[in-house]
Amino acid sequence: MDARLNLFENAVSAKFFKYINSAGKAVSDSGLPAATQELVKIRASQINGCGMCLDMHTKDAAAAGESAQRLHLVAAWREAKVFSDAERAALELAEQGTRIADGAGGVPDEVWANAAKHYDEDQLAALVALIALINAYNRVNVLVRQPAGDYVPGMFG
Repeated sequence: MDARLNLFENAVSAKFFKYINSAGKAVSDSGLPAATQELVKIRASQINGCGMCLDMHTKDAAAAGESAQRLHLVAAWREAKVFSDAERAALELAEQGTRIADGAGGVPDEVWANAAKHYDEDQLAALVALIALINAYNRVNVLVRQPAGDYVPGMFG
């Protein structure tokens, strides 16, 4: 399978990713726990069907020490006992923020309030930015049918 557009060689997409990657650095340097960041990226990518991002973020999470059990259970996080209450709140916010068009009125107040119980204002800002960012990456990759499977942890960093 080949991508419809070579995102890595096209001048416009290279410039776009330069800026979007800079935005991502603000999130990765925030006080939001790295494990939570990866879980959010994985869950949004599952919802959006982005193989490239799933390949990247599951491998990066595993390389950072995340357990295989937790990675396998992200899709069923509501039924899994392996996630903290804070992680559950972040995963719910990620789902609601990713499926924004599916819900009348956007993200429910109770979902936001639950996240706010576990994260301070800077961490909430990082979560919001992260959810928007991973959805942007997902959409680009899905649009061009970016193939998955060849990612090596750290290859873009």
